[in-house]
Amino acid sequence: VANEGGKHWTVNEVRALIRIWSDRNIQQQLEGTVRNKRIFEQVAARLQKFGIDRDWKQCRTKYKNLKHEYKSIKSTQDSGSTSKSMKFFNELDAILGHSTMEQASKSDNDENERPPEWTEAKSEKDSIG
Repeated sequence: VANEGGKHWTVNEVRALIRIWSDRNIQQQLEGTVRNKRIFEQVAARLQKFGIDRDWKQCRTKYKNLKHEYKSIKSTQDSGSTSKSMKFFNELDAILGHSTMEQASKSDNDENERPPEWTEAKSEKDSIG
């Protein structure tokens, strides 16, 4: 949709962005916030380690565009049509496919619905740091 900075994202850049996005920690941060500049600054810093020079705005724009494209294709599929597709659909489906279901079935008491490995993995990370 929007092309910030005038420089197209290469396949490898998008893959790297998706790889970072697939990090559970990043997903959880993005899930509960609207003001996400800080999160995308982290994403941009991680892309920098791969030698990818993108600022947080470019990362956020690409993230939003990918998410929007994924959701529109998902909704056409849900209505029975399979004509539309996108390059990174399977990767995004792995990230977004389960989270949209989780959010739909989320109750007020969502702490108990999390798989036990999530809370265990988090506490391990905390003790390492």
